[in-house]
Amino acid sequence: MAVEVQLSTLSNPLATPEQLSNSSSQLDGLPADLESSIRYKAAILTQAAGILLNLPQEIIAQAIVTLTRFYTGPEGGSFRLHAAKDVSAASIYMTAKLSFAPQSPRSVLNVYAYLLSRNPHVSDDSRAVETPDEAHYLSEGSYQSLRTILLATESLILRALSFTTHVSLPHHLALTYLQTLGVLPPIATDKSSKLAKRTLAHLNTALLSPQLLYLTHQPPALAVAAIYLAAREVGIKLVASDWWEVFDVEREELGFLVVGMGSMAGWAEEERRKWAERRCPLAIEEVEIELDRKKVETEG
Repeated sequence: MAVEVQLSTLSNPLATPEQLSNSSSQLDGLPADLESSIRYKAAILTQAAGILLNLPQEIIAQAIVTLTRFYTGPEGGSFRLHAAKDVSAASIYMTAKLSFAPQSPRSVLNVYAYLLSRNPHVSDDSRAVETPDEAHYLSEGSYQSLRTILLATESLILRALSFTTHVSLPHHLALTYLQTLGVLPPIATDKSSKLAKRTLAHLNTALLSPQLLYLTHQPPALAVAAIYLAAREVGIKLVASDWWEVFDVEREELGFLVVGMGSMAGWAEEERRKWAERRCPLAIEEVEIELDRKKVETEG
């Protein structure tokens, strides 16, 4: 996804309709459903890697947005040419490097070697099953080879994004909005704490959305939608008027985002069932195997 302008520190460059409807992966013959599955699993992998690297959620979220941007649009990356596992590793490495919590290439690659080994299964709750210690580390030869791929992929991402690495997140904005609405007092109550947690949970879940919500809507709209959905779930009544208009969010946009965020649980469950018996392809050769399998299935 090539980026032309950066509006401000509180806004993000958004994908155009053409970029959303014509990805490089689909132009290379990848079915849209498989593309969505790989993108979702790559985001889950990035989340799991960030947790094991002890990175703050802010950095992990920025890495997921960077990964999603890379695979968006005809000028972006293709899952048939650029392995999702490599782009995931490069996104988390690059984002961390630009933050207050940089990670060494060896640390990043060791974590990915563990997550991608045959025994652990990267699940949708971002946890990994215990494996022997030898699965956690790379040999020196493997490390040097993967380090070269990591740095080359980082350069590829930077060029594809026109060196625009800025990602504005809605999380802090959402907490500010909750305070403005008077539902997050200085001394938190059980209900206000639950509201804040559900709001942040919806914003984190939206990172995995097949509708690419972080690429199509600005942070204020995402924050308002998460608050609206969380307040309805927790049972907290907000002000009676159309309060979202104060934050420059229209009713139609709010409705679309609420539906998108609210449908994530069902969609994630469908993905879990779809890949229960086999691994979602995160390497180029695995993608080709899955395409061959789907071809045989269709012809049979």
